[in-house]
Amino acid sequence: MMALSAKYGGMKVITLDPTPNCPCGQVADKQIVAEYSDVKAIEELAKESDVLTYEFENVDLNALKDVADKVKVPQGTNLLYITKHRLREKNFLRSAGCMTAPYLPVKNMADLKAAIKKIGYNCVLKTCEGGYDGHGQEVLKSDADLENNEHIKEILATGDCILEGWVPFKVEASVMVARNAKGEVPVFPVSENYNAEEILHISIVPARVSKKIYDKAQAIARRIAEAIHLRGILGVELFILDNGDIYVNELAPRPHNSGHYSIEACNFDQFDVHDRAICNWPLPKIKLLSKVVMINVLGQHVAGVRKIIPQKSNWHFHDYGKAEVRHNRKMGHVTILTDDIEKTLQEINDTHIWETKVN
Repeated sequence: MMALSAKYGGMKVITLDPTPNCPCGQVADKQIVAEYSDVKAIEELAKESDVLTYEFENVDLNALKDVADKVKVPQGTNLLYITKHRLREKNFLRSAGCMTAPYLPVKNMADLKAAIKKIGYNCVLKTCEGGYDGHGQEVLKSDADLENNEHIKEILATGDCILEGWVPFKVEASVMVARNAKGEVPVFPVSENYNAEEILHISIVPARVSKKIYDKAQAIARRIAEAIHLRGILGVELFILDNGDIYVNELAPRPHNSGHYSIEACNFDQFDVHDRAICNWPLPKIKLLSKVVMINVLGQHVAGVRKIIPQKSNWHFHDYGKAEVRHNRKMGHVTILTDDIEKTLQEINDTHIWETKVN
């Protein structure tokens, strides 16, 4: 989607991906087939490019640093250094004046037990690097969860870990925010998000919260963008509590799944704005053109979604072009512009394609 946006803007695209004919490779001008940590491949990519960007956190930081003097890397390496490591990310957020869950570093079982005594149950043990969509983490509710738990051992074996206190949130939300070298900071609408099995299930925009909370969420995203000297786009994941407090959960230094609604529902989508920002083009003020619901299509939903295409003339279907369909793998999404959020949620529920219901 980032490549398609770039092509619309007259740019040429080269992508590096280990999977031949990957989704981005299908629409790019060229694909270099190599691992993300392949220094020679990244050097080749840098040599052929004017601007280098990354669209997920698990990029090899050293490989990126190696080419930073050979090609423009507008996002820089500090953004990735902070956001690819949960402990550094939490420390940064606190320094930027943001509220987060209580947290402590953990390296072994002794550290974990000591951290639990300070933070208490419920809590979540996470790897500091590499986890996504619920991978690399374990929810702990009592001492019984520590006994003979092989997953905890696997997490601790990765090295640096973090224990986070449980946040009793009322609403899970996110905000996309961008910034260019000129310091222009467009902020996207606030998305209300629901997960299923730790994977984003559905996003509702605008979030059904008060104007005070809405404005506060956007202000937090803007503050983070300025504090981290952002270039490109950033996803800010938030927990909104009953009392109106907003905790920052995680940062995503890239376009984010919860921002996909913007392709149809905004005057400029998140991919347009990212591409413009890293090229230091002027950035627009973002306008929401319609209320919108976005729902993910995972492997188990593909057959059902394809079957209802003839029945849903007002649904925007997106297929990512992934070759292998797997359970819980993100295969695409559906965007529905609407005047009535509740009616649209019921329409989704009535298809019986998605097991998780949202009202």
